[in-house]
Amino acid sequence: MKVLVIDDDAFVQTVYESELHQENIEVVLANDGESGLQLAKKEVPDVILLDLILPVKDGFRVLAELKKSKKLAQIPVIVSSALSQQSDVDEATELGAVKYLPKDLYSPNQVIEEIKKTLLGE
Repeated sequence: MKVLVIDDDAFVQTVYESELHQENIEVVLANDGESGLQLAKKEVPDVILLDLILPVKDGFRVLAELKKSKKLAQIPVIVSSALSQQSDVDEATELGAVKYLPKDLYSPNQVIEEIKKTLLGE
């Protein structure tokens, strides 16, 4: 199983990479939206964890482009973002996010659990 983490915060990347590796889950990291899209096309992960506030291309644009791609549209995308206004949640959901986890409400361990549930199809 493979997870692509698209987040520009190096600490956040390190935490998820470490925790997911302990679960024997392969992790691919991208620190901006454009490189995240390129890695998604190259690696075709089982799940994508996506921040919305990203350099180069924001998470909303990344999500829209992922869902337009026949190759990538079926990959579940979990949004984990500091943006927690209902309009942001609604937009991400309309664009195809399967879950929206505000960073101020979900600890890294809770996010890991949501990733594992998604990988297992729960």
